[in-house]
Amino acid sequence: MFFPKICNRKSTTLSSYDKTRYFITLQNLTIATDCQNFAATHAHAIQPTYYQAINSQSLTFKMKQNYGLIGFPLRHSFSKKYFQEKFKRENINADYELFEMSEIEQFPDFLRKHPEIKGLNVTIPHKETIISYLNELSPEASEVGAVNCIKVIQKGGKTYTKGYNTDIYGFSKSLQNTGKNFSKALILGTGGAAKAVAFVLRNKGISYVFVSRKKAVSNDTINYSDLNAAVLSNYNLIINCTPLGTYPHTETYPDIAYKHLSGRHFMFDLTYNPSETLFLKKAAEFGASGKNGLEMLHMQAEKAWGIFSHK
Repeated sequence: MFFPKICNRKSTTLSSYDKTRYFITLQNLTIATDCQNFAATHAHAIQPTYYQAINSQSLTFKMKQNYGLIGFPLRHSFSKKYFQEKFKRENINADYELFEMSEIEQFPDFLRKHPEIKGLNVTIPHKETIISYLNELSPEASEVGAVNCIKVIQKGGKTYTKGYNTDIYGFSKSLQNTGKNFSKALILGTGGAAKAVAFVLRNKGISYVFVSRKKAVSNDTINYSDLNAAVLSNYNLIINCTPLGTYPHTETYPDIAYKHLSGRHFMFDLTYNPSETLFLKKAAEFGASGKNGLEMLHMQAEKAWGIFSHK
């Protein structure tokens, strides 16, 4: 490892050239203790200001945390922007990146290649399939059967992972903030997000049925073709848990009979990009109110950060 030769100098003043070389060296250090040991060993020859800077830089290296989102595709995601702005605003020394992963089988290799990762968020299409690759699940994630948050811990050279579901918290709080009372709900979709929504509805005493493109295989699931005027009039909350309408496929939307909606219906779209999907727009044409999933995203992200940062 290269170190500038200023330690042999008796002068306590560093030239601009030496200062530059110092900090290039510091930026290339990969282990914090290397920096501290170097500073301690040569403290007698280093100007006090730079001795403090070295130890401060070392502390920065030691505290640096890395997080990210896995899923596919990710070009629609606001997660990186949200966390990077949060880190800057709250002076948190951390990075957040998007890691596109088309196949969940890539996950073990991903962890091996990124030992610096301390936490991950998980999105479509891996919220359910990720479970078999984790060491442990929280009780809620286990009951729901879906994970959107992973805490990663390095123990004795081994990687330990625990899965959580923060969609539960995010959806629960965002639904509560509508200030409305709901009795029955239709959940469009049957994936990981839909399972988290169902968990919340059960705990709030709201009855529900899933709506699937596939032929119904259980008593709590119906097909889109079953959504006639009589059925729709019986449910005042309709939740889109599918990716339909998400950027860049903004021209898509769930295939329901919007003409049978009215002012008594409330539409909740878990999609947040764009802010108004065709699902919300078409429903509004018949008097239905609604909201998108941006607030839910923010709330589940804050819950995830609490998990990541908890020692």
